[in-house]
Amino acid sequence: MYSFLIALACLIVGYFTYGKLIEHIFDPDDRPTPAVAKADGIDYVVLPTWKIFMIQFLNIAGTGPIFGAILGAKYGPAAYLWIVLGCVFAGAVHDYLSGMLSLRHDGAGLPELVGLYLGGRTKKVMLVFSVFLLIMVGVVFVYSPAEILKSIWGSTTLWIIAIFAYYVIATMLPIDKIIGKIYPLFAFALIFMAVALFTCLIIKFPKLPELWDGVGNLAVKTGHESEPLFPCLFITIACGAISGFHATQSPLMARCLKSERKGRPVFYGAMITEGVVALIWATVSAYFFYGSPAPGYEIIEAAKQTGYATSAPAVVNIICNHWLGVFGGILALLGVVAAPITSGDTAFRSARLIIAETIHLDQKPIVKRLMVSIPLFGVAILLLLWQVESPDGFDTIWRYFGWANQTLSVFTLWTLTVYLVQQHKPFIVTLIPALFMTLICSTFLMVSKSAFHLGTTISYIGGMIVVLIALIWFFRWYSAQSATKRA
Repeated sequence: MYSFLIALACLIVGYFTYGKLIEHIFDPDDRPTPAVAKADGIDYVVLPTWKIFMIQFLNIAGTGPIFGAILGAKYGPAAYLWIVLGCVFAGAVHDYLSGMLSLRHDGAGLPELVGLYLGGRTKKVMLVFSVFLLIMVGVVFVYSPAEILKSIWGSTTLWIIAIFAYYVIATMLPIDKIIGKIYPLFAFALIFMAVALFTCLIIKFPKLPELWDGVGNLAVKTGHESEPLFPCLFITIACGAISGFHATQSPLMARCLKSERKGRPVFYGAMITEGVVALIWATVSAYFFYGSPAPGYEIIEAAKQTGYATSAPAVVNIICNHWLGVFGGILALLGVVAAPITSGDTAFRSARLIIAETIHLDQKPIVKRLMVSIPLFGVAILLLLWQVESPDGFDTIWRYFGWANQTLSVFTLWTLTVYLVQQHKPFIVTLIPALFMTLICSTFLMVSKSAFHLGTTISYIGGMIVVLIALIWFFRWYSAQSATKRA
């Protein structure tokens, strides 16, 4: 528990110190924002800062800081290090700078920003990559809440139809009609659930594995099946540390900010808040897996024997009902069901805007919104049908979503690095995270059972080679930039 409290303090201090430094590096000013200069009543709408923060938090959170933290907690105290260091020095920097860069470019989406700074070819790759990722997000976040809701009433298919119908409506309507009204309430429920669990932790103050006990793979030491801590922990805990998906969501809120000076609490602050939620869930899960006295893992095992699934949603329900009773069960429903649904609809909205921006199609007329949305929903329906019919359809999509999510953060971090170089600003703040995430994603692709499944030694060497190539490319480009400037 002491490691948890130290990590929590570090996240809060990080917002007020490193977050302030990153804000100073970007240097926000009083220029008109896209919400003011391009107001259209559909996607460019000025909203109150507190509401933008709540929407941004829910947009980027989904079930990431819950499910990812639960799975990551099995690795042991190393999860604390990644959540804190990843969130403060990588994830929040990634979210803030990508959001602010969108502000500076009239609310441009991620592929457009990548194209501006990494070139047209990379833009084309990113366009396909990001749109497909966003469709996968929408599909994943239809199926998982539908599976949970069927235990209350109805069937998975019925709930899939209902959730998907909501997606269609939320994607098409102006952002302030549904998203601007109900998201703050769901975000409050998610935060309230985290606060309630935090209170339970303080009252119980269980004995947990601490950082000074070692940061090795605790799952392996205790006999649980697990992939290598490096790099798999850094893919498993994504939204609580760094997530490329966030860079596709930040432009939505960049189009609603009235002032650049509100960027740090919205973008950096929402990511730190998500880190806090992930930290709480990692600690609660650690108690149920490894804590004492009376480790809760026995409860999960007993549930398994009675046919209760031990998936992340099931663990959430077990934890909330065991600690918070009936009220906790309601909170679990709001957190685990509403969070993915609200991330799914904004994923489709982001995909619509990215495509419309690429083909220069005005989105104010509803007919033109339908022209983009119908093909998107068609592809999503095909993936949903395959996911429902295939025994391992959901698991397959989820695994590839996790890797694609972090790979997207690599493209974003390199884009931000090039931007900072061109602006003659300290680019080291994004270069180091870019190199680290390049190493993580390339190594994971080689070592994971879901990909090439090579030996760990070969995979680590391969990952280092990829990073070396990226570093050589960057410094050759940087030298060319410096030479051009001198000339």
